[in-house]
Amino acid sequence: MTSHNSTSKNQSPIIPSGTNQKAMDRFMKLQQKEVSVPAIFEAIIAKKTTALSQGITLVESTQKKHYKKAQQLIEKCLPYSNKAIRIGITGVPGVGKSTCIEALGNLLIQQGKKVAVLAVDPSSTISGGSILGDKTRMELLVRSPEAFIRPSPSGKSLGGVARKTRESIILCEAAGYDIIIIETVGVGQSETVVHSMVDFFLLLKLAGAGDELQGIKRGIIEMADAIVINKADGDNIKAALEAKSQFKKALHLYPIAESNWSPEVHTCSALTNEGIDDIWKIIQTYLDTTKKNGFFERNRIRQNEFWLVQTIEEQLKHSFYNHPKIKETLPSQLEAIQQQKITPFTAAAYLLEISKLS
Repeated sequence: MTSHNSTSKNQSPIIPSGTNQKAMDRFMKLQQKEVSVPAIFEAIIAKKTTALSQGITLVESTQKKHYKKAQQLIEKCLPYSNKAIRIGITGVPGVGKSTCIEALGNLLIQQGKKVAVLAVDPSSTISGGSILGDKTRMELLVRSPEAFIRPSPSGKSLGGVARKTRESIILCEAAGYDIIIIETVGVGQSETVVHSMVDFFLLLKLAGAGDELQGIKRGIIEMADAIVINKADGDNIKAALEAKSQFKKALHLYPIAESNWSPEVHTCSALTNEGIDDIWKIIQTYLDTTKKNGFFERNRIRQNEFWLVQTIEEQLKHSFYNHPKIKETLPSQLEAIQQQKITPFTAAAYLLEISKLS
């Protein structure tokens, strides 16, 4: 019995009414076409945007047949990477991350830079779907031939980043982008993940929204290289300046970071472009400081080590859940837990034993 989505050799695909036949034919050809890693790689280093999109799609694919090819593509691109500046931008939903990124991106392009934005949209925990609306929100930046914007769903990943963001960075660098900006979901989950893949970590905050006290949380402050209070315009300017003062006082409570950099606090209005050039000046000063004292290079090495551990954990998890015995036994163990016949700990120990991972 065949799935309703499949077609036999003698059947034509079922085409919804109103669908353009030529578009459907192109889609079917793409589906059947074998992915050529050398062709995609050559097009990426030739700075072809379409190839970069195809490469990231290959890397993000969860299909087993694409995994080896994705690894081959990443390995080919690695010698061409590691030259861009990687900037992470986070903040609660509604803080104006997309508007701020667009303003900063346009400024950098005016200075002759090529900018790639890896924007991560939160996935629904119920349906698994994402809106992926960042291209709509960055309507000016998306028109520039010097900009590349790639929205991706966060899926089940923690840390507000997509599952393959780190690999996507490598592809963007191989395609010749000077600045890689990663916009996180900003949902308060482990921001350590995005911090582990960027050179500069920017925290956007709001004034007058009860957000000031949130900024005093130790973890996020220790990771931030700069705090910027956005939407400092109109009637909100006074509140923004007060928030700036509060954050500056809070930062005095923390010891100097290993980078020997004291996080700076500024205000900006992404809507009016006020203060955006100051953000870039802060980033440049930070880079000069950390490259001179050696922290920049040490941090990149440490990030590769973190990537190794994360990859091992991901592979172990994938191997475990795709183990034939686990697929067969897991449902009965879950049912036994629901009926309170065994504890979750006992079930876990048993499953690990039969998978030979323990």
